[in-house]
Amino acid sequence: MRDDLGHIDAGYRIAIVTLDAHAAGPAARVLPRMARDFPGLSVSVHAAAEWAETPHALDAAREAVRRADIVIVTLLFLEEHISAILPDLKARRDHCDAMIGIVADQQIVNLTRMGSLDMAKPASGVMAILKKLKPKAGKRASGEGHMKMLRRIPRILRYLPGKAQDLRGYFLTMQYWLGGSDDNVEQMLRLAISRYSSQRGWRGAAVADPIEYPEVGLYHPDLADHRITTEAAELPRPEGARATVGLVILRSYALASDTAHYDAVIRSFEAAGLACVPVFSGGLDARPAMERYFRDADGHVSVDAIVSLTGFSLVGGPAYNDSDAAVTTLGGFDVPYLSAHPLEFQTLGQWSDSRTGLGPVETTMLIALPEIDGATSPTVFAGRHGADGCAGCAHRCRNGSEVKAMAPCHERIAALTERAGRLARLRRQEAAERKAAIVLFGFPPNAGAIGTAAYLSVFESLFNTLHAMKAEGYELDPPESVDDLRRLVLEGNAAQYGQEANVAARVSADTLVRRTPWLAEIESAWGPAPGKVQSDGSGVFVLGHRFGNVFVGVQPAFGYEGDPMRLLFERGFAPTHAFNGFYQYLREDFGADVVLHFGMHGALEFMPGRQVGMGASDWSDRLMGNLPNVYLYAANNPSEATLAKRRSGAVCVTHLTPPLGQAGLYKGLAELKDSLQRWRAGDGGAELEALIESQAAAVDLGGVAPGDLWLKLLEFEDALIPDGLHVVGRPMGDDQRARLLDLLPDQSEEGRAALDAKLRQQTEIPALMAALGGHYIAPVPGGDLIRSPQILPTGRNIHAFDPFRMPTAFAMADGAKQAQLLLETHKTLPKTVALVLWGSDNIKSDGTPIAQALALMGARPRFDGYGRLCGADLIPLAELGRPRIDVVMTLSGIFRDLLPLQTRMLAEAAWKAATAEEPLDQNFVRAHALAYAETMGCDLETAALRVFSNAEGAYGSNVNHLVDGSSFDDEDELADAYEARKSFAYGRSGKPAAQSALLQRALGDVDLAYQNLESVELGVTSVDHYFDTLGGISRAVKRAKGGQSAPVYIGDQTRGAAKVRTLQDQVALETRSRSLNPRFYEPLLKHGAEGVRQIEAHVTNTLGWSATTGEVEPWVYQRLSETFVLDEDMRRRLSELNPVASSRMAGRLLEASDRNYWQPDAETLDALQMAADELEDRMEGIAAE
Repeated sequence: MRDDLGHIDAGYRIAIVTLDAHAAGPAARVLPRMARDFPGLSVSVHAAAEWAETPHALDAAREAVRRADIVIVTLLFLEEHISAILPDLKARRDHCDAMIGIVADQQIVNLTRMGSLDMAKPASGVMAILKKLKPKAGKRASGEGHMKMLRRIPRILRYLPGKAQDLRGYFLTMQYWLGGSDDNVEQMLRLAISRYSSQRGWRGAAVADPIEYPEVGLYHPDLADHRITTEAAELPRPEGARATVGLVILRSYALASDTAHYDAVIRSFEAAGLACVPVFSGGLDARPAMERYFRDADGHVSVDAIVSLTGFSLVGGPAYNDSDAAVTTLGGFDVPYLSAHPLEFQTLGQWSDSRTGLGPVETTMLIALPEIDGATSPTVFAGRHGADGCAGCAHRCRNGSEVKAMAPCHERIAALTERAGRLARLRRQEAAERKAAIVLFGFPPNAGAIGTAAYLSVFESLFNTLHAMKAEGYELDPPESVDDLRRLVLEGNAAQYGQEANVAARVSADTLVRRTPWLAEIESAWGPAPGKVQSDGSGVFVLGHRFGNVFVGVQPAFGYEGDPMRLLFERGFAPTHAFNGFYQYLREDFGADVVLHFGMHGALEFMPGRQVGMGASDWSDRLMGNLPNVYLYAANNPSEATLAKRRSGAVCVTHLTPPLGQAGLYKGLAELKDSLQRWRAGDGGAELEALIESQAAAVDLGGVAPGDLWLKLLEFEDALIPDGLHVVGRPMGDDQRARLLDLLPDQSEEGRAALDAKLRQQTEIPALMAALGGHYIAPVPGGDLIRSPQILPTGRNIHAFDPFRMPTAFAMADGAKQAQLLLETHKTLPKTVALVLWGSDNIKSDGTPIAQALALMGARPRFDGYGRLCGADLIPLAELGRPRIDVVMTLSGIFRDLLPLQTRMLAEAAWKAATAEEPLDQNFVRAHALAYAETMGCDLETAALRVFSNAEGAYGSNVNHLVDGSSFDDEDELADAYEARKSFAYGRSGKPAAQSALLQRALGDVDLAYQNLESVELGVTSVDHYFDTLGGISRAVKRAKGGQSAPVYIGDQTRGAAKVRTLQDQVALETRSRSLNPRFYEPLLKHGAEGVRQIEAHVTNTLGWSATTGEVEPWVYQRLSETFVLDEDMRRRLSELNPVASSRMAGRLLEASDRNYWQPDAETLDALQMAADELEDRMEGIAAE
């Protein structure tokens, strides 16, 4: 009646503040009958999950708390929810009749005040009991046990006098809430009013005991009595069901009758011939119900797939998860496990309008944590409607009642139904009946790259896989040799049609038009069907070869790789008609039952659309349809694999990367080392020093003192390099395995033997066969073998680290050391650092590069009481011991997608530094932010933005595409592309805004640019991503600084002890230890065309560094030319293995000369040109043999 300002108002108000709105229905339904006994009573339910996307909902909650007579708070565990409402709760606590905090964070529980029970006082006596109710990881059936204990406590306290009755009331309130049917919610409210209302006439009102419902049971809309039962025989089952799917639902929604979304799933599944077994468990541990109802009387598994509809981990809820327990249980069932989730943190309309899809907390809680259980195919299937409904598909749904009840998303439920049905069918299908499509990649196009993938010998691996499928019972006739396989796929009739590979089929333009509902979107980007890419003018070609029931196809390219205007566009494009036609062919013409994407990686998962939480308008979803998707993926790349999981529904089966070995020394380097050893022993005098100087000059190390030469040679010799490519289905050689084991740190004899046994295991092909057959593939974190041996055995479903825990304490200490090493290497304290952050190295190191960024700014992560990341705090200047350094952070698109909590944390750290009242000469973040605000006329919030990435759903800067296609005339065009693609600033909300002017201004103040090496297997010249990111920003910095370059550094922690090198030194190291090293390129050439393509990539990526930074020394191009092009035997050898890639290699070296990246003498240039002409002739097949 009286608010906290002393105003008297009519009516009596109860405010319930909780995580979601499932209690709104019961509260609304019971209020009319309660109003007869309590005139003027109002009850409002406020869902914290709505506050981030609907600010007025938070305002309404705060107002309700300020005016409430009784406040009930429950299920608030997230710091952002607690911090938003806690001040209002504290202010109201002593001015309301009662405040009750149950099943919530300790800060909320401590606010409880019920008569004589005051939880803020240490002697309340309740906390010891509550600790016993807290779930413990790994305990079976904990939900049932805890509820039994909870029911006993009020019975024990019933006859005790005084304060014990308030304590009893507290536990009764908890019991009512957890059994949250209409009747129990009514009695919960009656209890609070009858005990604590200031309306004396209402005191002592009758209150019934809680109605007890089963903790473990079954749900079905056709059942009576809250539509739940404990008897499996009572569960309706459709006649003639073709498969059975186990569904996991939340008990609380069933009891609250908020089940429209569950009912729609059940009806959809049953209409499709899928019998459903919908189970629930109390305590958010689904295992007891699954074990009871997903097995028959003999203990045999009785379901063909399991779909969780909870949005949570299988064992746990919003406060914790126990993935080990979940994996053990799911492994016992060995059926596909899908995770579908209702939207709680936004409405269906907000999701359908969003380019992001899911927010940071949703992504972490609903997607990342279930992935650690081994869940696949994350699918939005329901949510609540806002006032405007949802216009995301043809259903155009709207809310049908005043209560914000859960509403089904019929379009997504139809997709989920088909996905589950297809996976269940795989389980029941004989291998001979199963059609499998295997997809190869060929990026970049027209580069001899078809059938290549990072780390993997694709055709050798594919050959082994096809023969394994034959042995498994698939109907196919695999070729007799790898060369035959390669010829069938790559040659065949390719020349006849002018294509890069054999033309296996053709999809006519008329067919494309008829089968493509979204044709207008493709035509707006690529013109009328069939377009010009992989087309004959009246249809599109499908490249590949069919082997019986197995089709090996070649995924078409993006289509815009060589188009500089398209590459400058800030967002992506619809796929080409050819790309669309390829997946149409797999789905509708070939009739695939399952797809296997073979190697890392393709373009499907990078197509435009939401980042996560895909819908009908997202291209990867449209293209794949609902086909089961298996992806063979390198074990050391959890970030891009996770993208494939979330954006294309893939089960990512890991394979090993190539074995590693030490680079050693060769040719002149070995001779130089011999001379240096004599010099170090004191032999030789001036004559030896002259010899050393001559030998050093011969290997482009002239002018370096002997002592420094010795250290450089040791670094070259000790560098780790991959030994060729990995072959799936081929065991690692004994020598390779022994060398690899020697590199792994801190091993006991027992540990070494265990790792050796795992390396001997052949798990990858069996895992592929299991995944293609619809079995459960156990999860595994991704990482580098040398640092994370736990990735063994391979053949498991890769996932990322729990983002709630990143960065870890170890990563923080490691990141601080690396930041200090960078400062020491640079010598002069920088005021601004441009830092590139990728998802992969952060996931594999538990967040070390993130920790570096925080350390430079003088900040640290903040974690809540459950150890979950919830923000950033500043380190006091006195503790920091130096000024705060401004850090311009550019994130890969994958970092942005996978680590949204960390994105917000970094933005918060920059904002806190910018707003800290500190001397400007001790806080460069604040100094720059104040200057930007003044000169740009913006507020400080905008001026403090320091986290930049792509627009939602876009990836990369496209600098790599411009370089690869030689599609730039001036290097400033590379800066244009970088700024166009990477100028979206992400603030504390995690939402982006275009801020190109701010990015340019911030880059103008950069003193150095820096990035960490992602893995030991990959160097900066191995893949184009490095010069796309670090090179791109370096070029943009140079232009922003008026043509003045900033130093570029590479951090290397791949061997444990950290090092920071200049980019020039890093390129030189890799050129000597890899590109020019026979120990590196000879094993590659054993893999034929794929090895030549890998060598050509090193040359192209080296040119990329020249284009973006100018930090490649001329000798690099000279030695590459001499080794691979000017040597006649090597030139012929490369050309025979891969004529396209070898011709490109020569062209790159000439391009480097044309662009003045090196100036060979006239004789070398003429020889290079003649060699390039010869290679081009060979490529075109007109050279005389």
